[in-house]
Amino acid sequence: MANVLRVDFEQLNTSSKAIKDIQSVLNSGGVIAFPTDTFYGLGADPFNLNALSKVFRIKQRPLNKPLLVLIHSLDQLADLTQEVTDNARKLMERLWPGPLTLIFKAAPGLPDALTAGTGTIGIRLPGHPFTRRLLETLGRPLTAPSANLSNAEEPKTAQQVASTLEDKLDLIVDGGSAPGGKSSTVLDTTTNPPTLIREGALSRGDLESVLPIQ
Repeated sequence: MANVLRVDFEQLNTSSKAIKDIQSVLNSGGVIAFPTDTFYGLGADPFNLNALSKVFRIKQRPLNKPLLVLIHSLDQLADLTQEVTDNARKLMERLWPGPLTLIFKAAPGLPDALTAGTGTIGIRLPGHPFTRRLLETLGRPLTAPSANLSNAEEPKTAQQVASTLEDKLDLIVDGGSAPGGKSSTVLDTTTNPPTLIREGALSRGDLESVLPIQ
């Protein structure tokens, strides 16, 4: 049964210990639940094959569906991508941080479980203050598929996560309610013009205010 760990970055002594506990779980290949800029997500080390396999088991997720990754800094793109196009840079400048997942050509050597063998990877720089602070403090990117069983309702609170996945997770990070609403918009930047895969929190019009898309 997973512990529920309340994290308040305004309480420095408390949050410092909490971060050490979270790091310990991630370093051992564990999986956490944490709030993102949409819903609670499942966080694991994107470079750890065992951790990625655990995410798929927890969600009962088909292996042909890749996992998206959250970053806190554009510097982290270098470890995850082999190419960032000019179109991608324009979108990042205007629409990141925010609920926009961009698909890039994946860096060589990333686990197939992360990319589902597609050769591409979805990445988002979240806009939620708690999520940004958590990722920055941890100093690492995290996977972030929604913290639910595949095709089930997406959770907005730690309590909702616990009600369905508590016995499957290593730790639930309670950072308060996630905003909910629509899922992130997904845009493939490996094509020219970029291809809209899923219209979500950002509309086609939001994207086309930056550049043409298909």
